[in-house]
Amino acid sequence: MAKLGKRTKAAREAFAGKENLSVEEAVALVKGNANAKFDETVEIALNLGVDPRHADQMVRGKVSLPAGTGKDVRVAVFARGDKAEEAKKAGADIVGAEDLMETVQGGKIDFDRCIATPDMMPIVGRLGKVLGPRNLMPNPKVGTVTMDVAEAVAAAKGGEVQFKVEKAGVIHAGVGKASFAEDKLAENIRAFVDAVAKAKPTGAKGTYMKKVSLSSTMGPGVSIDVTSATGN
Repeated sequence: MAKLGKRTKAAREAFAGKENLSVEEAVALVKGNANAKFDETVEIALNLGVDPRHADQMVRGKVSLPAGTGKDVRVAVFARGDKAEEAKKAGADIVGAEDLMETVQGGKIDFDRCIATPDMMPIVGRLGKVLGPRNLMPNPKVGTVTMDVAEAVAAAKGGEVQFKVEKAGVIHAGVGKASFAEDKLAENIRAFVDAVAKAKPTGAKGTYMKKVSLSSTMGPGVSIDVTSATGN
C-alpha cells in the first residue's frame, strides 16, 4: 500500500467521522483542507434516484452561479456571417463552421463550452461521437443552440454551469474555487442544488435527491445534509 503524504493524512483525519454536515460546515471543512499549490475547485456530487437510461428520468439543465465559477471558460461557437461576428464581439474564443468541424474531428478540442446557431446543427451533428461524451454537444434545452449567440457566450463566460446526469444517476459539477469566501461557496451550492431539484423529471419515483457531497480537487469528500442544501 502506498504511503500517504502528510497533507493527505491530515485531511483524512480532519474528515474522519464527519457526515451529513450543514452546507456551511461542509464548506468550512473542505475549504480549510484545500492546501494544494493551486486554487482547487470545489466540487459537488449529487446522487439521484433516477435511471437516465429511461427518457422520462433524464436530468439536465443549467444554472447561473451567483458568485461565478472562478474558471476562465473557453467558448467555441459554430456560426457564419453576422452571427459569427456577433459571437466574436461577445468574447467567444473560437468561431467557425466547416473549418471548426475539421479541427474538432482532428482531435483538437480547445474549449469548455460549445454553442451553435440552428443552421449549423447539420455540421455539428457530425461531431456527436466526439462532443457528446464530453458533454459539449450543443442543445436547445440548455440554450446552446440559439440565434442569440451573444447572450449564450456572455452566460457561459459569466458563471453559467450546465449539468447532466450520468449513467449511475450522479451529477458532478464545480461550484467555485477554494479561494472563494465561505458564504459565496454556500450560495453557489444552494443555487446549484435548487436548479437540480427543479429539473426533477416526471419519471422519477421515490426519493429524488439521495445524497449530496462536497470535495476539493485534491481533497476527500464529505456528505451534506440534503435538507440543508435544499432548504426543505
